[in-house]
Amino acid sequence: MSGCLTNKDSGLRVSSVLRRAIKEFGPKHLVDEKEDTCWNSDQGSPQWIEVNLDSLSNIEEIQIRFQGGFAGKDCCIQMTDENNANHHIMDFYPEDVNSLQIFKLPKVKSLKKFKIIFNNSTDFFGRITIYELKVLGAPI
Repeated sequence: MSGCLTNKDSGLRVSSVLRRAIKEFGPKHLVDEKEDTCWNSDQGSPQWIEVNLDSLSNIEEIQIRFQGGFAGKDCCIQMTDENNANHHIMDFYPEDVNSLQIFKLPKVKSLKKFKIIFNNSTDFFGRITIYELKVLGAPI
């Protein structure tokens, strides 16, 4: 049975945080289920989110709610294997909107650690703002 695999205890790392203000804009805000908090990257490209799940899981889809004007463009997902080698899973192209967007993996993948990479942004300076991140699937 599928469910959300990310929560306040999820292992999340990000490429940067705006003005290094972790308490205001850190990665914990991606999964805190509060509508008024967010991860806000600093400027520059690429930006990324690394997700380290508690256990190997079958991942079906990723859901992201950006702030319009600060959305990712030309994005991809890479998995990291047990030897820390990266493998490309899929490319995806978000819209520059505030609503929740769903990105289904082309084939269910068994993952424990992966990165969502935002190669560029709709913001001139390369900043990304995300209010919500959900990884849906089931532990193996």
